[in-house]
Amino acid sequence: MAEFDLVVRGGEVIDGTGVPSRGADVAVSDGLIVEVGDVGGSGEHEIDADGALVIPGIVDIHAHYDGQATWEERMQPSSWHGVTTVVMGNCGVGFAPVADADHDKLIELMEGVEDIPGAALHEGLAWNWNSFAEFLDAVDARPHDVDVAAQVPHGALRLNVMGERGANHEDATPDDIAAMADLARAGIEAGALGFTTSRTRNHKTSTGAYTPTLTAAPDELIGIAEGVGAARTGVLQVVSDFLDVDDEFNTLRTMVARSGRPMSISVARNPMVPDAFRSILDHISAANADGLTMTGQVAARAVGLVLGLDLTLNPFLTNSVFHEIADLSVSEKVAALRTSGFRDRLLAEHRRQESERDRSKLGGSMITKFELLFEMAENPDYEPTLNDSIAARANRDGTTPEELALDLMLADDGAGMLYLPYLNYVDGNLDGVHEMLTHPHTVPGLGDGGAHVGTICDGSFPTTLLHYWGRDRERGTIDLPFLVQRHCQGTARTVGLHDRGVIAPGYRADLNVVDFDRLRLRRPVIAHDLPAGGRRLLQRADGWAHTVVAGHETYRDGEATEALPGRLIRGAQPAPA
Repeated sequence: MAEFDLVVRGGEVIDGTGVPSRGADVAVSDGLIVEVGDVGGSGEHEIDADGALVIPGIVDIHAHYDGQATWEERMQPSSWHGVTTVVMGNCGVGFAPVADADHDKLIELMEGVEDIPGAALHEGLAWNWNSFAEFLDAVDARPHDVDVAAQVPHGALRLNVMGERGANHEDATPDDIAAMADLARAGIEAGALGFTTSRTRNHKTSTGAYTPTLTAAPDELIGIAEGVGAARTGVLQVVSDFLDVDDEFNTLRTMVARSGRPMSISVARNPMVPDAFRSILDHISAANADGLTMTGQVAARAVGLVLGLDLTLNPFLTNSVFHEIADLSVSEKVAALRTSGFRDRLLAEHRRQESERDRSKLGGSMITKFELLFEMAENPDYEPTLNDSIAARANRDGTTPEELALDLMLADDGAGMLYLPYLNYVDGNLDGVHEMLTHPHTVPGLGDGGAHVGTICDGSFPTTLLHYWGRDRERGTIDLPFLVQRHCQGTARTVGLHDRGVIAPGYRADLNVVDFDRLRLRRPVIAHDLPAGGRRLLQRADGWAHTVVAGHETYRDGEATEALPGRLIRGAQPAPA
């Protein structure tokens, strides 16, 4: 009889602690790693990892599968990219706690902030919960291909306690704050990993209103943090515009100090204030030096937009001629745009409107920044040179940027896509990302798996982190064991999951076997597979040879097996004894 449930043999193990790789076998029984080294016993199932890397399962702490986890088993696209644990409920948005009368408001908030189709949410959400504990039960009732953890969202708390006053940004009373703190504590005690809030004007509901938490006063944020602290576990997560970085950090430091709980903060490089990210990182370092645990969540590449004829945005979105076909199917749009008369009118109107375009409309001025728009090729380039922009190419080809953009989107019968890198893409490079990834108090995050399904496809960040930063980047790579440590052990510890992210006896048997030489991203594709036929961007990768969750192989060469061993994680998890 086999001695182990699974043995992964002959791989080059990068164990997640940051030490150099070593050749070793990995033996698994009962969902845990039991031996790493020269394993003599056999496994009921064996994986040949000769010539491949063996790394821990990736822990993605910034996802938005809050709806999808209730109606679907597979947390794709994240699970295609080596992710074995996802943490949702980020940015202060989610679906519990909730009163029955407030379903539409939470859908509008999620639809607006995270670009998830409202129709899909209306059809997909069963709403068989009110409290956060009941929401966790609903997630727990369904098996998944990854482990799933949730956080208590501030937006739902505010609406649940304050109703319209909360949605309208009125100040919370002391009683309101106490009630929200009690609900946050109850959510943590039911199994939430933490509490999250949003302080950015980029987050609006589908009706155009700012997220209810934008203007929450310091006493509200601190009071809720104290509620989390009363549970003696849990983490805090914040996204902010940092308009006054010193003042904002006074509040954030007080939240950590009064709660005794660690905090993670979204950090990105804004081209409008390209050096501001360093001030945020300096504040995070200063807080840690003072004994206040803060961690920056940073992206593996630019935070950018994908544009196309079947996506939320395209360069002609505000063009009055395009409005004539905006509600048609993609094939009907393509037919019209290939008609010379219609095409000529569209392009003429684009030129006429250029000086009077309404920058407040969806996409604003970004969708026509042809100097920052690039073709999304079959093998996407996420650090393109400015010489390859639509504007630069059009100038060389003797055409106009709008004509070239239109032709590129019409390719593949209207499936062509454009890429607009924005945050982190400063001076035509990702040097700031290198600086953020290697900072002593950051971890990779911000992939937003499950969200922004019509504009962004960043759930593939883990693949970019390994193949681009660990192998391909000509402007400077990063040590691979360091990258693995940050996105496995580092992210897991940031949210209190000390039982995973490391290949060592006693840890969760969440593993990846990676054909590193073959690791690469494919171009995103559009699928209409959400409830109500909702559309979303999906992106696959090559090179993820085997993914294992709790000792069960869930993916083989990018294709799902029948195994669904993923379960809801209830609360922080201790390290193996």
